Amino acid sequence: MTLTAHIDTFARDRLPPREQWPELLFELPELQFPERLNCAAALLDRHVAEGRGARPCLRTPDGTVWSYADLQERADRIAHVLVRDMGLVPGNRVLLRAPNMPMLVACWFAVMKAGGIAVATMPLLRARELGQIAQKAQVTHALCDARLASELEEAAAALPAPLLRQRLFFGEGATGASSLETAMARHDAPFDNVDTAAEDVCMLAFTSGTTGVPKATMHFHRDVMAACACFPPHVLRAGADDVFTGSPPLAFTFGLGALVLFPLSIGASVLLLEKAAPTQLVDAIAAGGATVLFTAPTSYRAMAALAHERRISRAHGGTLRKCVSAGEVLPAATRAAWKEATGIEIIDGIGSTELLHIFVSADEGHARPGATGTAVPGYRACVVDEALRPLPPGSIGRLAVKGPTGCRYLDDARQAQYVQGGWNITGDAYLLDDDGYLHYQSRTDDMIVSAGYNIGAPEVEEALLQHPAVAECGVIGVPDADRGQIVTAFVVLAAGHTPSDDLRRALQEHVKQAIAPYKYPRAIHFLERLPRTETGKLQRFQLRRMHGGA
Repeated sequence: MTLTAHIDTFARDRLPPREQWPELLFELPELQFPERLNCAAALLDRHVAEGRGARPCLRTPDGTVWSYADLQERADRIAHVLVRDMGLVPGNRVLLRAPNMPMLVACWFAVMKAGGIAVATMPLLRARELGQIAQKAQVTHALCDARLASELEEAAAALPAPLLRQRLFFGEGATGASSLETAMARHDAPFDNVDTAAEDVCMLAFTSGTTGVPKATMHFHRDVMAACACFPPHVLRAGADDVFTGSPPLAFTFGLGALVLFPLSIGASVLLLEKAAPTQLVDAIAAGGATVLFTAPTSYRAMAALAHERRISRAHGGTLRKCVSAGEVLPAATRAAWKEATGIEIIDGIGSTELLHIFVSADEGHARPGATGTAVPGYRACVVDEALRPLPPGSIGRLAVKGPTGCRYLDDARQAQYVQGGWNITGDAYLLDDDGYLHYQSRTDDMIVSAGYNIGAPEVEEALLQHPAVAECGVIGVPDADRGQIVTAFVVLAAGHTPSDDLRRALQEHVKQAIAPYKYPRAIHFLERLPRTETGKLQRFQLRRMHGGA
């Protein structure tokens, strides 16, 4: 096929100046990438070319199985549709909108093949939010599950041309000229991947909004492959016969890595779930023979009893053998409950949208309750003060990270806050122990300072979660004239418990017995549910709004 010489330089022109990039490290041999690189060729086409095309790649609970060759064939067809029918040129942004399903993966690879830039969006986003993303990224093309069409159509109608003017829909309800499948049927030839550079932007990932102001992070083809070369082989250590599954949406970089990049990088298969509530996740693991699970701490806590009852782990006669937690802090109580229920030690980790995936973790043999871990091979991590000076063990400071991936915001002044002195300053407060393990304290803007004491919200949450009446909780600091701030807890009660002043006092006394008494929550509010992002992260800014409104 012949491609136009025209290239859309929107993303390239809006990269931060080089002097504002973090220092990038490529110290591992496997991080020596060529100047020309297309991640679709490395992650997908390679397996077919090397004779593994018949291996299972994508599975669904209804029994659907796509091989690597099936996925390549569909991605090639969609790439032809993007270029020949929708007029995509390299550098154009393509909004992707669907739950976790094989067609979404095929669309993502098609965008990579065509030299476009994928802008994956959470299925629950509304028209206003989709419009904001389209305006920020100047998105011209969209591929969307037909069941989610209404909000996208509303967003497109409110935007000026050419934003979101090229739209196709797939799946149930997609018909006629708007059907992606109809367009795909017209193209059956292999697609010649665009010859992209390793430093060509291939995806814009929007932060999940825990602070209320999402930012667009820019990732290269090289970044995608670098993420696959660090955490998966050095910490996760899964194999080609593993079956991955999990709850994070593919629009979240935690989900993209866990359920697409990492398994495909080793030729494994993935069980994709459109709905992954705790009960559905346990059912899918049992029925689908999943061996590697990625989900958030809240899900592990909610699944523990059922996982034990269903005996889903390999130690109990099932299949599950590896579990990864990220997205928010893993309480020691949750780690212990899951191990007691399944015999599996959770692999904890911290990553960020800015760095694409996990950069601090520890494998099962080196995991420690209460500690996130150490720097993943390929990365460096340290705890620093405001002047970027390393702090000694036992001191709380800012987590600073550098490695083969790093923060590059799309046209955003906040670049200077995240990248300082060549380091990615993640916004997390950490403590380094004498053995070199990093212990999460809080987000740096969530550290509670009460009567001169520094109090980490996660430590108070951990203590509350040890009480049988507490199902979930979130802790913040609120202004107080006498103490500066007071610790305030928002608690979702477990089944069989009802709010009362007596229970409030009981929880306060429980915390005083579990941790230093000055850390106890002086105010406790009972909620039916906690405000969370679609990825499961607690939105503390919403708790502050609730308190302000109250």
